[in-house]
Amino acid sequence: MIISASRRTDIPAFYAEWFANRVREGFVCVRNPMNAHQVSRVSLDPALVDCIVFWTKNPAPMLEHLDAFAAYPYYFQATLTGYGRDVEGNLPDKHEVLLPAMKELAHRIGPERVVWRYDPILFNEKYTPQYHLRAVREIAEELEGCTEKCVISFVDTYQRNRKSIETLGARDDLPSEREFRAFATELADTVRAHGMACASCAERVNLADCGIKHNCCVDRALIERILGCPLDVKKDKTQRPECGCVTSIDVGTYNTCPHGCRYCYANFSPESVERSRAAYDPASPLLCDRLREDDVVTDRKVKRLSSGQATLPFA
Repeated sequence: MIISASRRTDIPAFYAEWFANRVREGFVCVRNPMNAHQVSRVSLDPALVDCIVFWTKNPAPMLEHLDAFAAYPYYFQATLTGYGRDVEGNLPDKHEVLLPAMKELAHRIGPERVVWRYDPILFNEKYTPQYHLRAVREIAEELEGCTEKCVISFVDTYQRNRKSIETLGARDDLPSEREFRAFATELADTVRAHGMACASCAERVNLADCGIKHNCCVDRALIERILGCPLDVKKDKTQRPECGCVTSIDVGTYNTCPHGCRYCYANFSPESVERSRAAYDPASPLLCDRLREDDVVTDRKVKRLSSGQATLPFA
């Protein structure tokens, strides 16, 4: 199985201790977001976990816990953008904290296991195409040699983030197709000049002619490269049709990320995040939660997806 940690919240930034404890105990419990009393107990036996995919905007707190995951193959999706606090309200300073943390992470685990995400891209009067291109260039210069790939996406509007997106005066596209493709081409050329491929995340539009390939975040090819052997796994049917990710088990919890990003789809409100975080216990099997008497706990059936026999070169 592949563990996603997590699309629903930033586990490395805020709950690294909790997840390290889960690994030591050998299991994690996950409440079904669609059925509050249904809880899955997921084994974290290294013999069953093919890979852990970490998602984060701040890997710094995770650095002291990496040793807890030594028995597991893993990689990081690390988001770093050019937005200010008007969009990403509670992130640490990017030059003082986030860039150094990403560099340290790459130094410790290798650039092939650190995927830089510059997403989502939104346009408004402040965050113009020129602004984004300048930010991408500056970050790419800093991260040269620390990652092999830059992943981009354009902001999507959901019920949970619609009001915030509208308040920003944001749009996800440029006035003309020509302008949009010129922007995408220059962005791809910029990151390629610093030794990185450029790829898109869950985008309908085909940007191959701009130098941007479709990307998979829970990436079968990357996991096979890390493992050195093939995976028997299918596309994740629970994701959007445009998403190329393969099936994984998410161990996060919605309404628990306090980064305060205006484009976030994983939180109902700042108040809901505050209530959830008040229940955080690093020793609990559930993230920001506890088991209740009326919960139905079921052991999730999981299996190894790889043969464990290296047949593919890591190169």
